[in-house]
Amino acid sequence: MEDWEAAYLAGIIDGEGTITLTRMHEKEHRRPCITIASTDIELLTYLQKLTEGTINNKKNYNPDRHKDSYTLNIKSKKTILFLLNRITPFLRVDKKKNRALWILDNYEIVTPRNGKYNKDSLEKKITFENSFFQI
Repeated sequence: MEDWEAAYLAGIIDGEGTITLTRMHEKEHRRPCITIASTDIELLTYLQKLTEGTINNKKNYNPDRHKDSYTLNIKSKKTILFLLNRITPFLRVDKKKNRALWILDNYEIVTPRNGKYNKDSLEKKITFENSFFQI
């Protein structure tokens, strides 16, 4: 990814995106996720090629008054960490930049590779998640 592409992606995330922690399944711990919502499918298709994310349609309950809307979801841990490393210098919205830095600085430390937590590591993971949502 070129610097200009990282800067462009950061601008889109600053304006229309979210950097958060989400659960893929009900009982599992949260993992990083970047989402971008837009009515411009061409934009999201371009970003999908850069990020390897997936595009989902949002239900349009009133097509006479609203355009169709889509969401790009980026959930792969490897891709998320790569993207956050590339875009963080270009993020301008403090909350999003601070969330990106928090994930980069702490996520791998509190997440065991095998996904199994002992009492101490589980406590650190929960503290990490709670602190993230205080940002």
